[in-house]
Amino acid sequence: MSPEEKLKELGLELPEVPKPLGSYVPFVRTGNLIFLSGMLPLRGGKLNRQGRVGEKVTINEALEDARTAAINALAVLKSNIGSLNKVRRCIKITGYIASAPDFTEQPRVLNAASDLMVEVFGEAGKHARAAVGVNILPLNSPLEIEFIFEIA
Repeated sequence: MSPEEKLKELGLELPEVPKPLGSYVPFVRTGNLIFLSGMLPLRGGKLNRQGRVGEKVTINEALEDARTAAINALAVLKSNIGSLNKVRRCIKITGYIASAPDFTEQPRVLNAASDLMVEVFGEAGKHARAAVGVNILPLNSPLEIEFIFEIA
């Protein structure tokens, strides 16, 4: 099943590409690699919620946010290459999780984004990754995720 068909099967509709919140572009393509800028869990241009995970944001809310950020990444990717069927592989994901001082489950939060890549791309969705706890993120977002993809 192609990634585009898989999205339909999952009942996922890609949103409009989120607008940059600063002086940068949402992606850069060099050769067959696409580097996506950090994706926030925005819906309709607004954060789902604000705050640090393990403090104001629950782990389940953070999982939802990570999936939302990954869906936004797929929207940016598709806007650049025209079809997700051109993706050869998800190379790497780096997730920044705004964390309470004693919160240590950053990898668990990022699993929601990682799992979506595998759901959509199958084996080609398996990737290298880093999950990093940070004190604060733009707009007081609970998380921000960067992606690198290889395309045909």
